[in-house]
Amino acid sequence: MVRASGVCVTSVDAMVEGTHFRLGEGLGEPAEIGHRALAGALSDLAAMGARPGEAYVVLGLPHGISEHRALELMRGAAALASRTGTRIAGGDVVAAPVLIVSVTAVGWADEADRLVTRSGARPGDLVGVTGTLGAAAAALAVMEGRAPAAPASTPALERAAAPEPRLREGQALAAHGVHAMIDLSDGLATDAGHLAACSGVQLELRLPDLPLAGGVVEVADALGVEPWRLAAGGGEDYELCFCAPSECRGDVERALRADGSAGVTWIGAVREGEPGIVMLDASGRRVELEGYEHRW
Repeated sequence: MVRASGVCVTSVDAMVEGTHFRLGEGLGEPAEIGHRALAGALSDLAAMGARPGEAYVVLGLPHGISEHRALELMRGAAALASRTGTRIAGGDVVAAPVLIVSVTAVGWADEADRLVTRSGARPGDLVGVTGTLGAAAAALAVMEGRAPAAPASTPALERAAAPEPRLREGQALAAHGVHAMIDLSDGLATDAGHLAACSGVQLELRLPDLPLAGGVVEVADALGVEPWRLAAGGGEDYELCFCAPSECRGDVERALRADGSAGVTWIGAVREGEPGIVMLDASGRRVELEGYEHRW
């Protein structure tokens, strides 16, 4: 039984073997899969500034997967649920050709105007991100053998295995007046574009200012690319990108420094112009870069 309160928001997220992970390989241990599946759904709630409430988990189990592995997957999800104040309230188990984990997460707010959407960015706003970027892209390069599995890449692998949904940060940002917000599941280059399109504005982003996760510089050096390419083009970092009025800058910085929060880095500004994003390198030259795009 769930007791409703205020305004409800819902996120549905799915992970499929062969697309999002390979069971038993890097980032494919059952507990990691359960954690990442729930983190992805909770991250959507964080991007609205909602309080986490209930989660419903559907497992599609292929023939041959052991009960032990299925339980380990749920333990990984349950550990994150306990830490974030989320209640796993139900779900289902079905047979499937590959392992599938689908999570429906429900969040709450006292009033609708306390939630943040993607459509409120205004010219003059500052663009910020929480935490650090690029860990998931760096980890993928290591797992695919494009970069060496050196000690320097360990922080990126560890971060990618257990991404943290920024629930507390999302609520703090909503409380301090940010105009628009999105979680970085498909990469900054794609998700910032969604903010721009929904708001009808242009986001100008300074790529050298992107905050880099541990190990990203080392992996980028091994690949022979600029580190910001991993930070802007890789998905599944689950940080928050937001647009805030300039007068709120100090309040936002103080709020995201408190109680071990992820912190904030200012990476650009909102401009009038054709809706979209403009990404600039250290010389002020425009860079064309894509994150992940869903194609069927």
